[in-house]
Amino acid sequence: MCDIQGSDTRNRIGVKTIPLEEAVGMVLAHDITEIKQDDFKGRAFKKGHIVREEDISHLQRLGKENLFVLNIADDEMHEDDAACALANALMGEGVRMEGEPKEGKINIIADRDGLLRINKNALTQFNTLGDVMCATLHSNTVVKKGQLVAGTRAIPLVVKKAIVQKAVGIGEEARKNRGAENRNGGIIEVKELRKPKAGVVITGNEVYYGRIKDAFAPIIRKKIETFDGEIVGIYYAPDNEEFIEARLRELIDAGADLLITTGGMSVDPDDVTRFAIRNLGATDITYGSAVLPGAMFLVVYISATVRQSDSATDTSPIPVLGIPACGMYHKTTIFDLVLPRVLAGEKIGRHELAELGHGGLCLNCKECRYPVCPFGK
Repeated sequence: MCDIQGSDTRNRIGVKTIPLEEAVGMVLAHDITEIKQDDFKGRAFKKGHIVREEDISHLQRLGKENLFVLNIADDEMHEDDAACALANALMGEGVRMEGEPKEGKINIIADRDGLLRINKNALTQFNTLGDVMCATLHSNTVVKKGQLVAGTRAIPLVVKKAIVQKAVGIGEEARKNRGAENRNGGIIEVKELRKPKAGVVITGNEVYYGRIKDAFAPIIRKKIETFDGEIVGIYYAPDNEEFIEARLRELIDAGADLLITTGGMSVDPDDVTRFAIRNLGATDITYGSAVLPGAMFLVVYISATVRQSDSATDTSPIPVLGIPACGMYHKTTIFDLVLPRVLAGEKIGRHELAELGHGGLCLNCKECRYPVCPFGK
């Protein structure tokens, strides 16, 4: 990027000054304003307009003797044409262009509700080319249909075709690397979120025996309903491995495609929740995350073959999310970062939880403004 502030427009690459009578068939390099006293002030000719014979007299009335016009060589592109090519190279499923390019810039918006995913490595390559750029929201942002998610533009008025072709190549390579199952992945995409059917087991002797009032159930219900999900059942369980396991199996057979457990995640002898989950046949339990609050978080996937119902047809692995006690005391925790990614079909493991360490420290602001904050970014 370069600073052209104060430069002479006549010396800009791709622009030349010509006499008005020679301008027919040329492309205007800038808007031309018209002012009519007490009547009109606005654009008479738009940048990019091709000058016609009948425009000459109008331009003369506007006091024009010379015009700045584009001088586009065979190996160059107008900024608006380049912007369209760039946007198409960037876009995957679930996003679209918003209207037409203007002054070399075009916005990309969500075409559905879902989870924004950005191929950050490909985006960096794209922005390293020079003369083209793209700015996006953070990856893993939950977005609504019509929401602005990115903007791209050609920086100079006229850009070399070779640069645009390289940008397009980066987009094509990003799609190819997504594999045959998602060739429309692109650099920017919005993944659809499934509506969960959540089964919840709230553990702890103190809650089960009524010594304290449960605070988890309304919190979890609200978070699930945010994604138009439903709760198929909520069970309370003492710190008993077999009891917790039995409740989880009942929820699975009732149709739960997401299991959530609370409590029982620390190293105390009575904290047995993760052992009950292991009894369901899980072999790849990931316990512990690089997020505060949420260091004792657990995520695991279990086979759907544990369903007892013969009518069950869904064979997808069932994610189990174990929320530590911090979920009761903090409005936003690791659960809020991981849940939408699970609903988007992403497999969360040790690597994904480790990556969350950068930006994974909640500032415990007096007034929580999540997701408009750095947490999880």
